[in-house]
Amino acid sequence: MRFDILTIFPEMFASPFEHSILKRAREAGFVDINLVNIRDFAEDRRRMTDDYPYGGGNGMVMKPEPIVRALRDVEERRGKGKVILLSPSGKEFDQATAKRLSIEQHLVLICGRYEGVDERVRGAFVDEEMSLGDYILTGGEFPAMVIVDAVSRLIPGVLGCSESPEEESFSKDLLEYPQYTRPPEFEGMRVPDVLLSGNHAEISRWRRREALRKTLLVRPDLLEKADLSEEDKKIINEIKGRG
Repeated sequence: MRFDILTIFPEMFASPFEHSILKRAREAGFVDINLVNIRDFAEDRRRMTDDYPYGGGNGMVMKPEPIVRALRDVEERRGKGKVILLSPSGKEFDQATAKRLSIEQHLVLICGRYEGVDERVRGAFVDEEMSLGDYILTGGEFPAMVIVDAVSRLIPGVLGCSESPEEESFSKDLLEYPQYTRPPEFEGMRVPDVLLSGNHAEISRWRRREALRKTLLVRPDLLEKADLSEEDKKIINEIKGRG
């Protein structure tokens, strides 16, 4: 998977991509991350990438010329990819979107800044517009980091265990069941006996029940789109009945 990230602050990405899973993924060749400084494509002496908005108003708007030049340079050197603009007005990024993007070969992420990006960029050069949620960040750099991380870990081979992503929260529209490790007892709190039993069928049933319980209590909205069996529905009704 190739990622090209267009930003006016490429130095922000140095540390996040040099540690843990992403570092190993890059070294193993599963992920190729290329940072593109939009300022390098500004033609004026001051390397300006923003200007005042037409019609007046507060703040600045990112100019179209440097962004489009950067996009065309990426396409010429590294091929055409799916272009995504990171913006508060975009569709909310979620696990289903991460999974959909993970089958792409090449993603180009534009990090918006200030009051946004000139609408002509959005209208003519962007395939999708995405946001992390209903809140405002100082720019698209942090969302870009999140998207690279969330998408990369779904690429086969990146985590080292092909089943790992399927067991995590949101992978099946449920939150993940509680996890425990050694010691079996800590400050009077014991690991549930079923997890120590070695009975894998019972463990699987316990995990499903606890995932349903946690989702019902914390994110009941997820249950509306989850693929629930009749047994799942029965379990949910039992949990509701107990309060």
